[in-house]
Amino acid sequence: MPFSTPPSFTMHSPDMADGRVARAQFAAGAMGGPGDNLSPQIEWQGAPASAQSFIVTMYDPDAPTGSGWWHWAVANIPGSARALPRGAGVAGTSALPSGAVEINTDMGVPGYVGPLPPPGETHRYVLTVTALDVPRLDLPPTATPALLAFMAGAHTVGKASFTAMGAR
Repeated sequence: MPFSTPPSFTMHSPDMADGRVARAQFAAGAMGGPGDNLSPQIEWQGAPASAQSFIVTMYDPDAPTGSGWWHWAVANIPGSARALPRGAGVAGTSALPSGAVEINTDMGVPGYVGPLPPPGETHRYVLTVTALDVPRLDLPPTATPALLAFMAGAHTVGKASFTAMGAR
């Protein structure tokens, strides 16, 4: 049986309205990066009525790893939510909606990890909101974005995505 493409809805980020993530406040502050590691505000509209929860991810397919780089993954966002505020992914804050959980990034810790491509390179950063037909996924504490995507697969009822560009 072939997989079907879930219906789409719309999303955007006022922090990346120009299609770029180069502003230092959203760049990585880890690994020698000059940024503030502040997660951008994400907003979505027109999600399917059957959506009971959402997932937000940010992925760099151009990272020099052979498998890309997961910068952010948030699961179990309540179905009533339509945005994540700027800074929601900063460790130690309570800006995420009640019940939402951050999944370990490719840094091995939960929370937002801003862009930091190698000098001279421009990378794509794919931000995606996935609508699910269940109120939550029962994720283990060691969940990775790949496991999150696998577990969400059977429950996806819609997706919204956009790509921003970033360089040092």
